[in-house]
Amino acid sequence: MNVARLKKLLSHQQVILSKIALGAPLSEVLTEICLAIEEIIDDKTAMCSILSRQGKQLFHFAAPTIPQEYCDLINGVYIGDKVGSCGTAAFTKLRTIVEDIEISPLWDNFKDLALRFDLRSCWSTPVFSTHGELLGTFAIYHGRPKAPTKVDLELIDFFVHFSSIALEKNNELKKTKQLLASLQQSNEKFKAFTKVMPDLILILSEEGVYTDIYGTSNELLLESTSDLIGQNVNNLLPIKDAQMIMAVIKKTLATNEMQIFEYELDVPKGKVVFEGRAAALDDYHTDNPSQRHVVWMARDISIRKKAEQEVHKLAFYDPLTNLPNRRLLGDKLSLCVESIKQSNDIGALLFLDLDNFKRINDSLGHSAGDEVLVELSKRLNTIIKSSDTLARAGGDEFIILLEHVGKNTQQASHECKVLATKIQSVFHEKFEIGELAFQVSCSIGICLIDSVNAQTDNILKFADTAMYRSKNKGGNSSSFYDPALQTLLEKQTELETDIVRAIASNEFCAYFQPQVNQLGKVVGAEALIRWNHPKKGLIAPNEFIPIAEQYGLIQSLQNVVLRDICKLINELKSTNTIDNSFSVSINISQSQFNSSNLKKELFSTIKEFGVEASQIKLEITESMLSSDIEHTIVQMKELISAGFVFSIDDFGTGYSCLTYLSAFPVKELKIDKSFIDKILDQAKGFSIAQTIISLGKSLNLVVVAEGVETAAQYEVLSKMNIDSIQGYLIAKPMPKAHYLKWHNDKSDVHSLIS
Repeated sequence: MNVARLKKLLSHQQVILSKIALGAPLSEVLTEICLAIEEIIDDKTAMCSILSRQGKQLFHFAAPTIPQEYCDLINGVYIGDKVGSCGTAAFTKLRTIVEDIEISPLWDNFKDLALRFDLRSCWSTPVFSTHGELLGTFAIYHGRPKAPTKVDLELIDFFVHFSSIALEKNNELKKTKQLLASLQQSNEKFKAFTKVMPDLILILSEEGVYTDIYGTSNELLLESTSDLIGQNVNNLLPIKDAQMIMAVIKKTLATNEMQIFEYELDVPKGKVVFEGRAAALDDYHTDNPSQRHVVWMARDISIRKKAEQEVHKLAFYDPLTNLPNRRLLGDKLSLCVESIKQSNDIGALLFLDLDNFKRINDSLGHSAGDEVLVELSKRLNTIIKSSDTLARAGGDEFIILLEHVGKNTQQASHECKVLATKIQSVFHEKFEIGELAFQVSCSIGICLIDSVNAQTDNILKFADTAMYRSKNKGGNSSSFYDPALQTLLEKQTELETDIVRAIASNEFCAYFQPQVNQLGKVVGAEALIRWNHPKKGLIAPNEFIPIAEQYGLIQSLQNVVLRDICKLINELKSTNTIDNSFSVSINISQSQFNSSNLKKELFSTIKEFGVEASQIKLEITESMLSSDIEHTIVQMKELISAGFVFSIDDFGTGYSCLTYLSAFPVKELKIDKSFIDKILDQAKGFSIAQTIISLGKSLNLVVVAEGVETAAQYEVLSKMNIDSIQGYLIAKPMPKAHYLKWHNDKSDVHSLIS
């Protein structure tokens, strides 16, 4: 290379490197490279082109002397074998020399285009980065077929190197711009996220200085964000709060572990409970890398804590009286028992149950009863010590736990009697509900707790047993636990097991007591459950019905009665001894009436036996009509629409039926036997029976007298224009076979009486 060419090369080198260093646009730098080599290379027809790789394609970045039309047509060519000189060089990553485009197989698909623009040869060299990445190609075209000399190739390599520097720097610049754009975008996202997130994010230095704040509104800050930054927690917060925060910061930085904790602060919105999380944060400030920070997340959990308290309250406290419930009492009793085992002291548990409380609920509704319970809880709280526990076990039952009542049984018994007297004294004053006043009393059961009697379940059971002993004494009294009474309750539990066995063994059946009208016609019967025990013989309902009710077995017994009713009706129909006006009554208990299974059992049974619903009369008591009147009416109407008939049993013994009777869709009233027993008394008994019959007639209801046992009673009822009677005067309850025979033998009421 001669001196003149060398000087040009050095001059161009200086210009090119200067442009690269100063950050000139890539197209300007590459154009300078193309023009420089075209000036220096020993061929005036030489034309330079620099292409950049973008994925699998090549694009012109600089070709100042090559026709623009050609560049546009060849732009974006795909890298591959036999794709001209540049496509092949990029594909093979080797220099590709085509001396004559017209005859080169590499140009088969492009030669017509090249020759049209008088491009006859093309030498292409791949351009690589310092890491060996293909950046593009460097091509020299000639207007005639030509092979490169050694000097040409050295010169090309020289400018390829410049091209590599320019392309690589441009790629790095693009990557830097993309990174900055990505960081900017991430920063904007972070700002957007922190604006809407409910948590407060604080950056605190190890000295306790607020460095940055992100997140929630100022109502959780002691000051606004702008005022807070730069301040120290020791100068801003009360000493106790500042010490807590500094202790967390110190522990976080010392252990380098995240700390999770709860704390309270008074902030503009009031006292707030926070859940805090703190983690170490190093190199937060690049200008002071030695200073350490913590990132402190504060979440307002006040609502959650309040909800947890409410859940705890619901789980352990009675919502009506706010007294501890049975669950919390059980926990306290367990702790008391363990303490007594260690100290050998004596405690006690008093079980309180209100006497005849049901009459308040039945007559005035449950809201009135609730008022009495709330007032009672207040009165009881005034007479117990702070160390004692008053709990509401449910319904009208209260329990008082005394953790210490003496060192010996005699002292403990005396203290319990004194407290029982105080308890009964709170009932001396009447309970006022609106304009009404009620005198209420309670029965109290007492069980002493010592190191021998120290089983939680037994203590509650024994106190309950003692309470029932007080009930049996007439109420308004207290009793200590009596093992004999507990034995009775255990026998009741055994009876429940025996009832379950008896149901499975088909030992229950229905007995039938007939009803006749004044014309002597048998118009129906009442079905009554009986238990034919294999060892004990016939057991009366009053011995097992309460147990069946208590243990949820009543529906199973009722199903037995219902099926026997259907069988009786079908057998009477088969002998043509009854018509469709004949009906059989079945007693429905409160629990059955409220059960969603009642309709299902009734409908499925009458469908199975093909019996008309109108021949089944459902007997309910007055007390069942006094609670949730609207629901009761809906329930009754659903059954009536299917054909069933309702009768009110034991009429006159309730508290609310006279008030609401006209609202209920009933067809029949049954005068309770207690009034029939006194009907010969021309004063009270006679008047009540006469009033009920008159009431029934005025409401267009059938009135039936129960428990008619003498002809004299019947005569009086006949004069009162009773519709039907039922009782021993006519017949005692009979099993189905006996009833069928009796029904077929009797024809009129006079023969029945005689």
